[in-house]
Amino acid sequence: MTMDPILPPERVRAMRAAGWWRERYLYEHFAAAVAAAPERIAVVDYRTETGTRHALTYRELDDRVARVAAALQRLGIRPGEVVSFQLPNWWEFVAIHLACLRIGAVSNPLMPIFRERELGFMVDFAESRVLIVPARFRGFDHEAMIAGMRTKLPKLEHLFVVGGEGGNAFETALLGFEPVVAAPVPEPDPSAVIMLMYTSGTTGMPKGVMHCSYTLDYNVARIIERCRLTADDVIFMGSPLAHLTGFLYGMWMPMMLGATMVLQDVWQPETAWRLIGEERVSFAMGATPFLADLTHSEARKAHNSDRFRLFVCGGAPIPRVLAEHAARELDIALMAVWGMTECGAITTTRLDDPPEKLFGTDGLIAPGSEVRVVDPEGKPLPPGVEGRLLQRGPATFIGYLKRPEAYDVDTEGFFDTGDLARMDADGYIRITGRSKDIIIRGGENIPVVEVENLLYKHPAVADCAVVAMPDERLGELGCCFVTLNPGTTLSFDDMIDFLRGQGIAKNYLPERLEVVAAMPRTASGKIQKFELREIAKQFHRQRAS
Repeated sequence: MTMDPILPPERVRAMRAAGWWRERYLYEHFAAAVAAAPERIAVVDYRTETGTRHALTYRELDDRVARVAAALQRLGIRPGEVVSFQLPNWWEFVAIHLACLRIGAVSNPLMPIFRERELGFMVDFAESRVLIVPARFRGFDHEAMIAGMRTKLPKLEHLFVVGGEGGNAFETALLGFEPVVAAPVPEPDPSAVIMLMYTSGTTGMPKGVMHCSYTLDYNVARIIERCRLTADDVIFMGSPLAHLTGFLYGMWMPMMLGATMVLQDVWQPETAWRLIGEERVSFAMGATPFLADLTHSEARKAHNSDRFRLFVCGGAPIPRVLAEHAARELDIALMAVWGMTECGAITTTRLDDPPEKLFGTDGLIAPGSEVRVVDPEGKPLPPGVEGRLLQRGPATFIGYLKRPEAYDVDTEGFFDTGDLARMDADGYIRITGRSKDIIIRGGENIPVVEVENLLYKHPAVADCAVVAMPDERLGELGCCFVTLNPGTTLSFDDMIDFLRGQGIAKNYLPERLEVVAAMPRTASGKIQKFELREIAKQFHRQRAS
C-alpha cells in the first residue's frame, strides 16, 4: 500500500499564501544541520538496562541514515509505503525515521509497550512490509512475540531486530553491507504523508493519524518560537519518541535547530537528573508525572544547574500546587501546553505570562491557528463558559488512515478535539474534561472501550465500566466497576491476569476494581458514568487522607 498526497489544493494555497506552510520537505532540516555543523553531537541515547551511552555526530548519524535508506530501497520499499518500527528512545529510532524520509517512505512509530493485540492490528492495518523491533527491551522478548504473530501478519515480509543475532539483525542487514549506496532524496513534496501514528480513541479501534511535512514543520517552528530556543540548547526527552511529544519535540525540534537531543529509554528520575547535569541539558518536555518526579527527586540537588532553564508540561492540566512548587524548587521557567496527536501542541503559555496564566491555564493558541469553545449546536460560547473545544490551522492533521468518515472537520475547517474547555477573556484556554470516553494516564490516552470489551469476555463479568480516578502523579488512573454473574467471583488479581492473557498493553490495565450490586443507569439503560466517576473521586480522597 502506498499513500498519495490527500491535501485539498485550496488548503495548501491558503496556508502557503499566509506564510504558515513553508515549501520545505522535513528531511531538508536534517540535511541543513549536517551541512552546518557535521561534528556537532546530534543524538545521545542512554540505555538503562546496560548503562550504555551512545553519542553520534550529525555526520555519523547521516552515514547511518544513508545505509538504512539504501537497504530499504534494496528491499523494494517505494515512496508512500509504510515502515513500522517499535523501538525505545535509541539512536536507531532516529536513523530509521530519517531513512524513511530520505526515500519517501512513511514512518509508523509504535510504542514499545504495545503487545500482540495492539501490534497485530496496527501493523496489519498499515499493510507494513517491514517491521523493526528490539531483540529485548525491559526484559521482554520482542522478536519472539513477532515470530508468534507472523501468521496474523500476511503482508509483513521483513522483520529486523536491533541487537539481534541472526541474519535479520539490524546491525548487519541494514547497516553492515558495503559499499554504501547513497539513496537519493525524493523529489521534495511537503504535502506527502510522512508519518502515521496511532492514537487511542473511544471506539476500541486505534486510529492512524496522518501528518505531512507542512503540518509538522509549522508545529515545531511555533514551539521553538514560544520557547526561544537556539542551536545552543540541549533538548532532553524521557517521553517515548513513538509518542507525538517525543517525536516532534524530542527528536525533530533539535534537528530543526541543529542542536543536540538527549534521549532516555526508561524513565527514572535519578538517571534523568544525572543526564540533565552531565549532558548540559537546557530544555525538557513531558507530561505532568515527569515534572512531579523531577521535582521530588533528591538527585536534583546534585545535578540541577543554571543551564537547565525550561520545562514544558503537557498531556494533562498541571495542578497549580505542583507547578508553583516545581518552579520554586527547581528554579526554572515552566510552560503549559495543550495538544493531541491530530495537531501537536498548539496552545502554550508564554515565558513572560503572569502566574495566573502560567499556573491556571493551558495556554494561548499559536499564531496562525484558532480554537473555539462552542455549545452542542456549534455556536461560540462567551468567556468562562465550558463547551466543546474545536481547533483549526496549519498543524491540523490530514486524515485518518482508511477512515475518511472519522475525519471530524466541519465545513469551516474546525476539528472537534473531543475535549471540553473554557476560554478566558484573553483567549487562554483551560481543559476541563473530555467528551471522548478516555482516561489520560501520565499523558497517555487509555482506550476505555477497548478495556471494557475485553472484560466483557470474562465469564464472571455481567456489566463493566472503566472510569477515571484522580491521581496526583499520573493525573488519572483507571477504576473498573463490575457487576458479576450469579455464583461467580472476581478479584483484582483475577482481572489483571485475564487482561494480560488477552495481550493488552500494560499501561491499559486498571489500577482498581470495585464489584458493585448494580450499575447506575439512565431510563434508556445506559450506564451513568458520571456517577461512577464521583465514586472514584471518593476513593481518591479516602486514599489521600
